Amino acid sequence: MTQIAVLPGDGIGPEITAQAARVLSAVAPDLTLVEAPVGGAAYDLHGHPLPPETLALAQNSAAILFGAVGDWKYDQLERALRPEQAILGLRKAMGLFANLRPAILYPQLAEASSLKPEVVSGLDILIVRELTGDIYFGQPRGVRTVEEGPFAGDRQGFDTMLYAETEIRRIARIAFEAAQKRNKKLCSVDKANVLETSQLWRDVIIEVAKDYPDVELSHMYVDNAAMQLVRAPKEFDVIVTGNIFGDILSDEAAMLTGSIGMLPSASLNESNQGLYEPSHGSAPDIAGQNKANPLATILSAAMLLRYSLGRENEAQRIEQAVAAVLEQGLRTADIQSEGTQLVGTSEMGDAVLRALG
Repeated sequence: MTQIAVLPGDGIGPEITAQAARVLSAVAPDLTLVEAPVGGAAYDLHGHPLPPETLALAQNSAAILFGAVGDWKYDQLERALRPEQAILGLRKAMGLFANLRPAILYPQLAEASSLKPEVVSGLDILIVRELTGDIYFGQPRGVRTVEEGPFAGDRQGFDTMLYAETEIRRIARIAFEAAQKRNKKLCSVDKANVLETSQLWRDVIIEVAKDYPDVELSHMYVDNAAMQLVRAPKEFDVIVTGNIFGDILSDEAAMLTGSIGMLPSASLNESNQGLYEPSHGSAPDIAGQNKANPLATILSAAMLLRYSLGRENEAQRIEQAVAAVLEQGLRTADIQSEGTQLVGTSEMGDAVLRALG
């Protein structure tokens, strides 16, 4: 039987993951779901956000269904022990270099977007973010004391932005192949006018493009891309970019759809073993109150079936069930609008299960 690691994490993580696991089991009852602690929950139990047992379970599973990590009560821990290190540790240990974040506006949620409906109606963007390189992982990094110059004696923080050619090539291929399956348009986002790292990024992207002559390649500086996502988001199809730019742009794109609570994500390695999680955080302020939107996590389960297990039919069943529930007018608080029915986390999960038939 195929094993799936379920890592609920902190805050609303256990609530939303529970609903996604119910849906996953309903459409694919042959899967074996095995749960383990991660993040702050794991620190409380084992003194580390990513215990060896949890990492081993993840590595030995076909895919990971992940909730969210983080809580203000852990902010005083040294950085290596904070909950967020769990997700970074999983990415690094499992080589999860390709992050796929779709930003799709369901027609029923057009009014929930912060932009005018005519600007965002029909929005369907895929952001492909490189996930294991860039400034988040580059060395050296740290805090030091400035020895000379106008800031002598000051503390100085420093991080290193790095990309190797191989890292750029492999994420580029993921993006080009994704574009081939969509509208054959790829926009590469960088800051090549000021960053050497970005200039190499652009050069390599152009080289890889020769292998995909059917895909229209364009380039855009990240500041302009951030502006264009608000001005004319439907001009984009697939966006490929580095770790830090992708982190920011994917959250911006999320809000175009009305709520980050609607957006799933997948992080894949070279064998398509993946970690699937909602794009939102742990929201500890509403944890345990049955208020969280589980749809992003449920849609992440659909991505799990599609990308790691190759089970397109089951993935589409989940996505169609989510659309049906929205059509019924059921909403959690983050996507509620006039004339819709407010439901809680578990009630939304129940509705998706009913829609599956």
